[in-house]
Amino acid sequence: MYKKSLFSVISLLLVLGIILAACTTTAAPTTAPASGHKTEPAAPATPMAAADIVVAGVVFQDDQFMKSMSQGFQDAGNTLGVKQVILGNSSNDQSKETELINTYISQGVNGIAIAPLSPTVSIEALKQANDKGVAIALTNSGGFTDVGFIVGGYMSDNRANGKIVGEAAVKFIKDSGLTGTINVGIDDYDHQKPEESSLRYGGFEDALKEAGVDYKIVAHVSAELQDTALTKVTDMLTANPEMQIIFACNEGGTIGSAQAVKQAGLTGKVAVFGYDGSDQITQMIIDGDLQAAVAQDPYGQGVAAMTDLVNFLMGKPGSSVGKLTIAPGILLSATDKAAVNKWRVDNALPELPIE
Repeated sequence: MYKKSLFSVISLLLVLGIILAACTTTAAPTTAPASGHKTEPAAPATPMAAADIVVAGVVFQDDQFMKSMSQGFQDAGNTLGVKQVILGNSSNDQSKETELINTYISQGVNGIAIAPLSPTVSIEALKQANDKGVAIALTNSGGFTDVGFIVGGYMSDNRANGKIVGEAAVKFIKDSGLTGTINVGIDDYDHQKPEESSLRYGGFEDALKEAGVDYKIVAHVSAELQDTALTKVTDMLTANPEMQIIFACNEGGTIGSAQAVKQAGLTGKVAVFGYDGSDQITQMIIDGDLQAAVAQDPYGQGVAAMTDLVNFLMGKPGSSVGKLTIAPGILLSATDKAAVNKWRVDNALPELPIE
């Protein structure tokens, strides 16, 4: 009798266990949508004190633009009195970016401000971080559309900025009396960030088309770093002696392109137009080696994103939550060198002599 009763109890427990297991595996999630990700920013259970907050700031390249952005992350964190700002660099490597994000999650950081490599690939790791309670702010984030989960984001309008430079090229073409088909070379960084890069030269071409310029893209190279751009654009000039205009899509490409033209003895014959503002780029404009470039504000983006991030963690979310804010570009041109010097002074760079 005892064995029979014990057997009945065990059988009942087994049945209950099966039922509970079934309920556990089939129950719908209550904290995330069907996609598996939270759609709003991860907020701490209670507002944090600044002195307890640890945040990370991540960029993807070791150039002046990204150094300025990193400095913005650091300065904003220091101003707000956070415990620590950890700075990282993904070095143009998507897997390293994901590894950095996962490392910061495991280290228990409270938030990450990041200039991501890709709006289509980076977003998955960032959403996973948010799911795990790490708040996310974006910088330099063109191409992102699903941003409901971020505490704030800042970006340049890459196509609009490219068009600003293209309009400067149109003016140069007309002022220089160039006629016929204008031969154009492009130095892009499609191999690194194709979504962003193509918007920039797409905007440049928009301006040429809208002005009715008869042009032909005679060569396209990809080089985002100064040294590689110097080599590739030198080869491009050799292979295409008819080149008249070059548009480079980022800082390193712009500097390398201008150096290639100068070293080839083609200054005044080939006009270089670029993207980004920096000490070296503005010096090249004032020296006459670069015709024009559109400047972004990486430092300001870094400060704004980190400020949004820390304020959110302290229980003070701003109007930036779930949004991307456009940071307008500024044309720096050899036709107005005084304005170039003003930009330098505004960005803590010394004024340069103008001949």
